[in-house]
Amino acid sequence: MTREGLVALGILGVTAPVVPGIVVKTKSLLTGRRGAPVLQLYYDLWKLVRKGTVYSRTTTWVFRAGPVVVLASLIVATLFLPLDGREAPASFAGDLVAFAGLLALGRFALVLAGLDTGSSFEGMGASREVTIATFAEPTLFLCFIALVLATGDLSLSGMLGTPLAAAWPRAGASLSLVGVSLFVLLLAENSRVPVDDPATHLELTMIHEVIVLDHSGPDLALILYGSALKLALFGVLVVSVFVPRAGLSGPAAVAVLFAGLGVVAVAVGVVESVMARLRLTRVPQLLVGAAALALFGIILQLH
Repeated sequence: MTREGLVALGILGVTAPVVPGIVVKTKSLLTGRRGAPVLQLYYDLWKLVRKGTVYSRTTTWVFRAGPVVVLASLIVATLFLPLDGREAPASFAGDLVAFAGLLALGRFALVLAGLDTGSSFEGMGASREVTIATFAEPTLFLCFIALVLATGDLSLSGMLGTPLAAAWPRAGASLSLVGVSLFVLLLAENSRVPVDDPATHLELTMIHEVIVLDHSGPDLALILYGSALKLALFGVLVVSVFVPRAGLSGPAAVAVLFAGLGVVAVAVGVVESVMARLRLTRVPQLLVGAAALALFGIILQLH
């Protein structure tokens, strides 16, 4: 691991809450509102960690472990990404499966925590979350397959590092499709419009938010920070595909990464400003469309 990669990892951990803040600020400006400050999530996290935690008598250790497992799985998953555009802190052939598995583990822990409350309302949200994951996870693997074919490497360090930069001149169309597919996947995995509305309070439309209704205090802070880190993590995937940084110097590669994360956050805010939330029955169609883009990317490389 390079020194720049270590610095980028630390910066990403500290600045992850800024990404959803930029999304909210962009959406507010485009809809004619002042909106919350970009750093609002930091204030919310500080307030939550100073509060106590309330547990229902019906919950078990599964509920208490959920937020910790969610955050831990995301932190470990981040170690597989080459933040400096060259080499990830942890890398081995086939680590893309471990990366996807860690994301699935975090979702599984959160769903179990929601079900552990015994609430049918949270059970409904957990069911919807898993339904969306059923379509999102195959899409992620199709994107990875396209990247493997383009780079000839089975590790994320190769798929998003130097081999990717060399693959763009001959597989640019395919990689562009993969990048768009990953952006749609970012919206779905992070419960953003048009898949879900993180600001909604309508009981029948809530998906992610309903699962965490019973969490409070530091536990809720872990979940909120984990959500911000997950958004930044998928943003790194999108930026890495569209802007290979292996040819840049270390500091320049890190600067381009975080500038790209800002652009991705603004793009998410624009999408949330111009689109309405889809009906639940239309969400699978959106994700199947994203999977089709990745599949077309694969077909282009096979021919």
